[in-house]
Amino acid sequence: MKATRLAIPDVVLIEPKVFGDARGFFFESFNQRAFDEATGTSHQFVQDNHSRSSRGVLRGLHYQIQQPQGKLVRVARGAVWDVAVDIRKSSPTFGQWVGVELSEDNQRQLWLPPGFAHGFVVLSETADFLYKTTDYYAPEHERCIVWNDARLGIQWPYQGQPSLSAKDAQGAALARAEVFV
Repeated sequence: MKATRLAIPDVVLIEPKVFGDARGFFFESFNQRAFDEATGTSHQFVQDNHSRSSRGVLRGLHYQIQQPQGKLVRVARGAVWDVAVDIRKSSPTFGQWVGVELSEDNQRQLWLPPGFAHGFVVLSETADFLYKTTDYYAPEHERCIVWNDARLGIQWPYQGQPSLSAKDAQGAALARAEVFV
């Protein structure tokens, strides 16, 4: 696998080796040893999640203030613009974001360590989004930063108003959000 540290070095873009021919393709979507070497971490994943969304659905920017989750995310069908926001107050990249396109065609994965808010917008007709987490979902600790916070200035590659859940529409601005020390 190829691992590239992004503008926020703790966020790693992972590109697996894909073996394809006229019959289709094969790739190893996860290997603990290779992941640890590529990211320089030793996290254990405890939960896998799968969501399906239609074009224009924006999910996020989510995080858990307690039981923070590291996430390894990828798209099995369709395409999304995926965003990680550093919300670790002590980090030199606090309040900065990185974004990448993840799709069934590019087979990329993104590693976001604990301490990041995460979101994505669907660019294709539909998208199946898969992610592994390093801690269990704890709805009582879930928080949301509003997707269009002017302070963050995220450049979402989607025209018009995205489709949001009621919870995501009520997200807090980063300036008022609970963040990590």
